[in-house]
Amino acid sequence: MATFFAGMGLFGLIAPAALVRPFGIRASTPESRSEVRAVYGGFGIAIAVLLAVAVPDVAGMRRGIAVAVAAALLGMAFGRVVSRAVDRPTRFYPIWFYCCVEIVAAGMLLGAAAG
Repeated sequence: MATFFAGMGLFGLIAPAALVRPFGIRASTPESRSEVRAVYGGFGIAIAVLLAVAVPDVAGMRRGIAVAVAAALLGMAFGRVVSRAVDRPTRFYPIWFYCCVEIVAAGMLLGAAAG
C-alpha cells in the first residue's frame, strides 16, 4: 500500500494535470497545479512514509498508523458516496473504481491493525 501511495504522490508531483484529467478536472493554472501537487502529491508521499514506518512497527506505531490511514481512506470513500447521492455520477471509472480501491485498502489496513 505504501508503494501505491508513493506512486500516486510522485505522479501528483510530476504530472498534476494528468493525474486529475480522468475526473474532468483541468489543472491549467499554477494555482490549480499547486493544489493537486499538495493534496495528491504531498499527501500521497506523507502517507507512503507513514506506512513504511508502520512495516517494522517503529516505536509501536503500526496499529495507529494503519487505523489513521484507513480512516482517511474511508473518509474519501464516504465523500464519493455523498457525491453519488448529490451529483449522480453514472460511470464506474473513475469515481466508483477509486471508491472500491479505498474501501478495500481501508479493510486491509484495519485487518492489519487488528492482527
